[in-house]
Amino acid sequence: MTSNLYWHNQDVSKRERQLLHGHKSFIIWFTGLSGSGKSTIANRLNRSLYEESISTYLLDGDNIRMGINNDLGFEQKDREENIRRVGEAAKLFVDAGVVVLATFVSPYVRDRQFVRNLVGNDEFIEVYVECDMETLIKRDPKGLYEKALNGKINNFTGITDPYEQPVNPEVILDTSKIPLNECVKHIEEYLYKKGYLSEIK
Repeated sequence: MTSNLYWHNQDVSKRERQLLHGHKSFIIWFTGLSGSGKSTIANRLNRSLYEESISTYLLDGDNIRMGINNDLGFEQKDREENIRRVGEAAKLFVDAGVVVLATFVSPYVRDRQFVRNLVGNDEFIEVYVECDMETLIKRDPKGLYEKALNGKINNFTGITDPYEQPVNPEVILDTSKIPLNECVKHIEEYLYKKGYLSEIK
């Protein structure tokens, strides 16, 4: 029940926290099929931004499911709740003045839009990490595609469950064609071009 809950306004604003960090805060949301390279790109970008004195935090899909969301499965309802919880957590990081990197398959358009709506369009950058199925099956770093194709995993996105491609993502990276360093460079160029990493005043 939420009828007896009241929002408590804080004396320190998001703007003041951003000024403390010296930059804007926002979410970089990496979406794409398993094995496409979301976590690898985000991890490398996280290191690069850290070296540029940008305050960041990386929310990784597997890591979150080992902790906060370890009570959720992979059916549609649980996938929706997984993203809802992550979105609310990411919103708190943005309010704290931190840049959030979130790597989640997040197969449904409406769930990704839900997170965008939580923080506003100017604080959400959708990065579609694209990769063709042939490459994903060949790459298969966790052996999940082999298991899914052999019927050992149910509700596996891209094989037995659908993946809804982003309609109009801010950044598209085809990792079957673009090497890791170029992917990171492409995102950073976008962030600087759009003023996300310019000094806040």
